Amino acid sequence: MIAFQIGGEVSLPELGNKLGIDKNTVERYLDLLSKVFVIFKVNAFSKNPRKEISKSSCWYFYDNGIRNALIANVNTMELRNDQGQLWENYLVSERLKFQSYNGMLVNNYFWRTYSQQEVEWVEERGGKIYGYEFKWNANKVKGAPVAWKKMYPDAEFTTIHPGNYLDFIT
Repeated sequence: MIAFQIGGEVSLPELGNKLGIDKNTVERYLDLLSKVFVIFKVNAFSKNPRKEISKSSCWYFYDNGIRNALIANVNTMELRNDQGQLWENYLVSERLKFQSYNGMLVNNYFWRTYSQQEVEWVEERGGKIYGYEFKWNANKVKGAPVAWKKMYPDAEFTTIHPGNYLDFIT
Protein backbone atom coordinates (compact mmCIF):
# COMPACT_ATOMS: atom_id res chain seq x y z
CA MET A 1 0.00 0.00 0.00
CA ILE A 2 2.93 2.36 0.68
CA ALA A 3 4.12 1.71 -2.89
CA PHE A 4 0.92 3.28 -4.21
CA GLN A 5 1.19 6.33 -1.94
CA ILE A 6 4.61 7.74 -2.91
CA GLY A 7 4.74 11.41 -1.97
CA GLY A 8 1.31 11.27 -0.35
CA GLU A 9 0.53 11.56 3.31
CA VAL A 10 0.34 8.19 5.02
CA SER A 11 -2.15 7.50 7.77
CA LEU A 12 -1.16 4.61 10.01
CA PRO A 13 -4.74 4.02 11.26
CA GLU A 14 -5.99 3.96 7.64
CA LEU A 15 -3.30 1.48 6.63
CA GLY A 16 -4.14 -0.64 9.67
CA ASN A 17 -7.84 -0.65 8.81
CA LYS A 18 -7.21 -1.61 5.18
CA LEU A 19 -4.76 -4.35 6.16
CA GLY A 20 -6.85 -5.60 9.10
CA ILE A 21 -4.07 -5.01 11.62
CA ASP A 22 -3.40 -2.61 14.48
CA LYS A 23 -1.82 0.76 13.63
CA ASN A 24 1.02 -0.01 16.04
CA THR A 25 1.80 -3.13 14.03
CA VAL A 26 1.82 -1.01 10.85
CA GLU A 27 4.23 1.37 12.55
CA ARG A 28 6.53 -1.51 13.54
CA TYR A 29 6.51 -2.89 9.97
CA LEU A 30 7.34 0.53 8.52
CA ASP A 31 10.10 0.94 11.09
CA LEU A 32 11.53 -2.45 10.14
CA LEU A 33 11.42 -1.64 6.41
CA SER A 34 13.20 1.64 7.07
CA LYS A 35 15.87 -0.07 9.20
CA VAL A 36 16.69 -2.43 6.32
CA PHE A 37 16.84 0.49 3.85
CA VAL A 38 13.81 -0.36 1.74
CA ILE A 39 11.80 2.78 2.55
CA PHE A 40 12.35 6.06 4.37
CA LYS A 41 10.10 8.60 6.01
CA VAL A 42 9.93 12.36 5.41
CA ASN A 43 8.10 14.47 7.97
CA ALA A 44 6.03 17.58 7.43
CA PHE A 45 7.57 21.07 7.62
CA SER A 46 5.54 23.56 9.60
CA LYS A 47 6.14 26.83 11.37
CA ASN A 48 2.40 27.51 11.68
CA PRO A 49 0.49 24.34 12.72
CA ARG A 50 -2.87 26.12 12.54
CA LYS A 51 -2.58 26.46 8.75
CA GLU A 52 -0.03 23.82 7.83
CA ILE A 53 -0.09 20.07 8.20
CA SER A 54 2.49 19.25 10.82
CA LYS A 55 2.00 15.69 12.07
CA SER A 56 1.91 13.71 8.85
CA SER A 57 4.64 11.88 7.04
CA CYS A 58 5.37 10.65 3.52
CA TRP A 59 7.25 7.49 2.64
CA TYR A 60 9.59 6.86 -0.27
CA PHE A 61 11.55 3.89 -1.58
CA TYR A 62 15.32 3.95 -1.80
CA ASP A 63 14.98 2.02 -5.06
CA ASN A 64 12.18 2.54 -7.58
CA GLY A 65 12.83 -0.97 -8.90
CA ILE A 66 11.73 -2.53 -5.62
CA ARG A 67 8.62 -0.36 -5.63
CA ASN A 68 7.85 -1.32 -9.24
CA ALA A 69 8.28 -5.02 -8.45
CA LEU A 70 5.92 -4.73 -5.47
CA ILE A 71 3.17 -3.19 -7.60
CA ALA A 72 3.97 -5.50 -10.56
CA ASN A 73 4.53 -2.64 -12.99
CA VAL A 74 7.82 -2.54 -14.85
CA ASN A 75 6.49 -0.85 -17.97
CA THR A 76 8.36 1.99 -19.67
CA MET A 77 7.54 5.55 -18.58
CA GLU A 78 5.38 6.15 -21.64
CA LEU A 79 3.04 3.32 -20.63
CA ARG A 80 2.68 4.26 -16.96
CA ASN A 81 0.06 6.28 -15.10
CA ASP A 82 2.38 6.92 -12.14
CA GLN A 83 5.07 8.93 -13.92
CA GLY A 84 4.88 11.79 -11.44
CA GLN A 85 5.27 9.46 -8.45
CA LEU A 86 8.23 7.66 -10.02
CA TRP A 87 9.87 10.99 -10.89
CA GLU A 88 9.35 12.33 -7.37
CA ASN A 89 10.67 9.16 -5.72
CA TYR A 90 13.71 9.13 -8.02
CA LEU A 91 14.57 12.78 -7.30
CA VAL A 92 14.10 12.43 -3.55
CA SER A 93 16.24 9.29 -3.26
CA GLU A 94 18.97 10.76 -5.49
CA ARG A 95 18.91 14.03 -3.54
CA LEU A 96 19.51 12.12 -0.30
CA LYS A 97 22.56 10.50 -1.91
CA PHE A 98 23.80 13.90 -3.10
CA GLN A 99 23.42 15.36 0.39
CA SER A 100 25.25 12.41 1.95
CA TYR A 101 28.11 12.35 -0.59
CA ASN A 102 28.66 16.08 -0.08
CA GLY A 103 28.44 16.00 3.72
CA MET A 104 25.52 18.42 3.74
CA LEU A 105 23.79 19.11 7.05
CA VAL A 106 20.17 19.26 5.98
CA ASN A 107 16.73 18.75 7.46
CA ASN A 108 14.39 17.40 4.76
CA TYR A 109 10.61 17.77 4.77
CA PHE A 110 7.52 18.09 2.64
CA TRP A 111 5.05 20.96 3.10
CA ARG A 112 1.25 21.05 2.80
CA THR A 113 -1.53 23.29 3.97
CA TYR A 114 -4.96 22.12 5.01
CA SER A 115 -6.20 23.70 1.77
CA GLN A 116 -3.93 21.23 -0.13
CA GLN A 117 -1.26 23.65 -1.36
CA GLU A 118 2.03 21.77 -1.36
CA VAL A 119 5.76 21.81 -1.88
CA GLU A 120 7.08 18.29 -2.46
CA TRP A 121 10.56 18.80 -0.98
CA VAL A 122 11.75 21.32 1.58
CA GLU A 123 15.32 21.64 2.76
CA GLU A 124 16.36 23.56 5.82
CA ARG A 125 20.10 24.19 5.61
CA GLY A 126 22.51 26.92 6.52
CA GLY A 127 19.74 28.91 8.20
CA LYS A 128 17.73 29.13 4.97
CA ILE A 129 14.69 27.34 3.58
CA TYR A 130 14.60 25.91 0.06
CA GLY A 131 11.43 24.59 -1.55
CA TYR A 132 11.34 22.28 -4.56
CA GLU A 133 8.50 21.16 -6.76
CA PHE A 134 8.94 18.12 -9.00
CA LYS A 135 7.31 18.05 -12.45
CA TRP A 136 7.79 15.22 -14.93
CA ASN A 137 6.18 17.42 -17.60
CA ALA A 138 8.16 20.68 -17.91
CA ASN A 139 5.10 22.31 -19.54
CA LYS A 140 3.24 22.13 -16.21
CA VAL A 141 5.75 24.25 -14.27
CA LYS A 142 3.80 26.92 -12.39
CA GLY A 143 5.92 28.34 -9.56
CA ALA A 144 5.57 28.45 -5.79
CA PRO A 145 2.15 28.11 -4.14
CA VAL A 146 0.65 31.39 -2.95
CA ALA A 147 0.54 30.25 0.69
CA TRP A 148 4.21 29.21 0.55
CA LYS A 149 5.28 32.62 -0.76
CA LYS A 150 3.19 34.33 1.90
CA MET A 151 4.40 32.21 4.84
CA TYR A 152 8.02 31.93 3.72
CA PRO A 153 8.82 35.04 1.66
CA ASP A 154 12.59 34.61 2.11
CA ALA A 155 12.60 30.97 1.03
CA GLU A 156 14.02 30.02 -2.33
CA PHE A 157 11.81 27.98 -4.65
CA THR A 158 12.72 25.92 -7.70
CA THR A 159 10.78 23.55 -9.92
CA ILE A 160 12.80 20.49 -10.88
CA HIS A 161 11.95 18.90 -14.25
CA PRO A 162 13.75 16.72 -16.82
CA GLY A 163 15.47 19.78 -18.29
CA ASN A 164 17.22 20.85 -15.06
CA TYR A 165 17.25 17.88 -12.68
CA LEU A 166 20.97 17.13 -12.96
CA ASP A 167 21.80 20.35 -11.10
CA PHE A 168 19.61 19.06 -8.24
CA ILE A 169 21.19 15.61 -7.89
CA THR A 170 24.82 16.06 -9.01
